[in-house]
Amino acid sequence: MSEPAPLPSMMDRLPQPKMVVMAISIIAVALSLFQMYGAGIEPLGLFYQRSIHLAFVMFLTFLMFPAFGSNKKRGALGWLIDFTFLAGAFTTGFYLTFYLDAIINRAGFWSEADLIIGIIATVTVLEASRRAVGLGMTVIGIVAILYALSGPRGALPWIGEWLPGILAHRGADVDRLVGQLYLGQEGIYGLPMGVAATYIFMFVLFGAFLEVTGAGKFFIDMAYAATGRKPGGPAKAAVLASAGMGSISGSAIANVVTTGAFTIPLMKRLGYRPAQAGGIEAAASTGGQITPPLMGAGAFLISEYTQVPYLEIVMVSIFPAILYLGTVYLFVHIVALKNGMKGMPIEELPNWREVLKEGWQFILPLGILIYLLVLNISPMRVGFWAIISVMAVAALRYALWFFIVAPQSGKKPSHDALKQAVFKGIHITIAALELGAKNAVAVSMACAVAGIIVGVVGLTGLGLKFSSMMIAFSGGNIVLALVLVLIASLILGMGLPVTASYIVLIVLVGPALSNEFGIPLLIAHLVVFWYSQDSNVTPPIALAGFAGAAIAGASPMETSFQAWKFAKGLYLIPAFMVFNPEIIEGGSIEIVLWTGFTAILCLVAFAAALEGYLFAHMDILSRVLIVPATIGVFYPDLTAEIAGTVVLLVILGVNWWKGKSNGPTPAVAAS
Repeated sequence: MSEPAPLPSMMDRLPQPKMVVMAISIIAVALSLFQMYGAGIEPLGLFYQRSIHLAFVMFLTFLMFPAFGSNKKRGALGWLIDFTFLAGAFTTGFYLTFYLDAIINRAGFWSEADLIIGIIATVTVLEASRRAVGLGMTVIGIVAILYALSGPRGALPWIGEWLPGILAHRGADVDRLVGQLYLGQEGIYGLPMGVAATYIFMFVLFGAFLEVTGAGKFFIDMAYAATGRKPGGPAKAAVLASAGMGSISGSAIANVVTTGAFTIPLMKRLGYRPAQAGGIEAAASTGGQITPPLMGAGAFLISEYTQVPYLEIVMVSIFPAILYLGTVYLFVHIVALKNGMKGMPIEELPNWREVLKEGWQFILPLGILIYLLVLNISPMRVGFWAIISVMAVAALRYALWFFIVAPQSGKKPSHDALKQAVFKGIHITIAALELGAKNAVAVSMACAVAGIIVGVVGLTGLGLKFSSMMIAFSGGNIVLALVLVLIASLILGMGLPVTASYIVLIVLVGPALSNEFGIPLLIAHLVVFWYSQDSNVTPPIALAGFAGAAIAGASPMETSFQAWKFAKGLYLIPAFMVFNPEIIEGGSIEIVLWTGFTAILCLVAFAAALEGYLFAHMDILSRVLIVPATIGVFYPDLTAEIAGTVVLLVILGVNWWKGKSNGPTPAVAAS
């Protein structure tokens, strides 16, 4: 196995002073312990949980990310700015927690102190978002606030004069806006922050516990053991490892830097071009965002918005995730066959029995997590017990080794060895608590600013205006409407992380998709969530592609185009959900099986058409015919569906016959 390649973006970070590092560790651990307490011991009220969580997160943000960037020393001015915002983070969280009853009693009749603290909170959130998420998120938040204040009755009526008629509204004054954003349930402390402060944090913390105990290496080794000998083995391992890592991290970029550090160098050594290797990893890692149970925090948000149980969302998302990852796997396989690639030598691969023997403890907590979800226990409480199970299983495994296995090999248990093991366990636990809190900072800040946007949409009626615009631009055509959603998600993805992009899009276009175009509510949310991932792999802003390019030493744009090609399932599968809702909603066994079969057939044929190869090289006529045949399968008419299916089967059947007649490729022969 190759050593992890360092990311260039991390090279220019200056080390923090020791006191700051210690403060970050203490606050991060305190935040995780607070979340554990609220999840498993004493649940807190809505505003208490959210305000304390956000205050902790903002405190961490201002310590972790200096005012002028991580590559410059803070200096006197930097410290002055940071201390000012640290005070703002503490004050806004403390004020809402300490005076909550009084604030509720005077609802709608805010005091001057309420409004001043509300303004401080809004400014502090926007600055924390700039540091933790990026300038794009902050700019969109500021634009939303300016939009709310525009209009004839607003604080900034002159802005309203520049707005087109369809976007015009009466405007809000500062008092009303602050009441909505800071003191109401639809602003900063609204549903997105509620999900971030409960479900998302607990599962991010669960992933951190698995990560520090070695789950990442376990998933990667299992993937290599399963696929390493096959043609294009490391690339196939990247797909499987990313699915495994995605089940605990739910972040495309985190997947790229974790699994890509191992898989990309091996892919290059096997014969994949650097841009191909980086693109494969980016496309595979994007699958982590749609892989249950975490789904990049999307499952929890979809559950809250649709009121569909979390477990049901996880269950209906399994098959689409398999379709997506299967499509990337197929692309990898076709490229390997076309280029006559072989697998890795067996002596370089881990033995799956040994890997399973060493890492069985990582599977058990996932099993416990699924079992508790089936019992319909709150996901927040499930996260708590899943974390406890990780700690318990790790302790049990070491105890078995210490008291039973070690003595059999001649190592007698001693007080010093036991003491050392206990201290190591405490160190690992603290490291996991710290890592979980740090990993949650970006998503919590994104949800805080998303709350501002959601609050403005509710205050101004922007959601209804967007629905009208969408119907007007699409002319009532559902295909054009989906294209508009795809374009909007790509534009939003240039400045927003995936979670925030989903929240903003679903608030703006969700009502139109479900109410005007008749798409079932859950499918509308899944479509928007899937399309929100496209900024990871779609040029010119392909964040996961850029991360893959950094590790592969390839051109970022070329790598992004490769990722875009390999991730075609990201665009086709949501459309298939819309025109074949049985894939999500279910139905008679015959219809469900037929729908599943046609979905697989379409994706296989489309991948073959793009690469020009499946069992043998595919002629240009066959590749062209696959496009209308695929459209026919998508079309909600049984005759067109059957005709399209027959054409695809004939084309693939002919290609199989050609491959059989010509004999196996060098890679197949070698395997």
